[in-house]
Amino acid sequence: MTVSLPRTLVIGGSAGSLDVLLQLLPLLDRACQLAIIIVLHRRSDNDSMLSDLLATRSVLPVKEAEEKDVLGPGMVYVAPADYHLLIEPDGSLTLDYSEKVNYSRPSIDVTFMAAAEVFGSKLACLLLSGANTDGAEGLQVAQEMGAVTAVQDPGEAEVAFMPKHAMTVMKVDRVLKQKEMADWVMSL
Repeated sequence: MTVSLPRTLVIGGSAGSLDVLLQLLPLLDRACQLAIIIVLHRRSDNDSMLSDLLATRSVLPVKEAEEKDVLGPGMVYVAPADYHLLIEPDGSLTLDYSEKVNYSRPSIDVTFMAAAEVFGSKLACLLLSGANTDGAEGLQVAQEMGAVTAVQDPGEAEVAFMPKHAMTVMKVDRVLKQKEMADWVMSL
């Protein structure tokens, strides 16, 4: 059986990235046919308030990812607190409670790498503001597997360490100012 997978964008971020998402999501319209996965570092006891908050700013449907959800075009999936988010070859999602990676669960690296294995060149990854190294290794692996990679311009990031670190370990395809992100996403 051949599975038709949607083009997919994974956005990862930590400290300072929520405001970027709250400004980006309203600019994406229904013509956006990407499956968008958001992996944000947050406290492990958070409930689904993040997806509810993001849904108030998006015309695209936003939901907290659940076990066995199948990625669909034009949908936004938010990694739940305290679980790594993996993608299966059939485009379904798996929640994983294994060890933290880069002190984080969900880990951006874990989802970037899992998505790269499934989507290859049908994947784009965007790394936003944050204060640790999570995301850089996954971004590099994704690029090696054909994905388009981008980081938030560290000069505009509330916490520049995360995108800046990615730029020290690899040559990212794009460094995006916040005002450029929506056009970039819609062009994917």
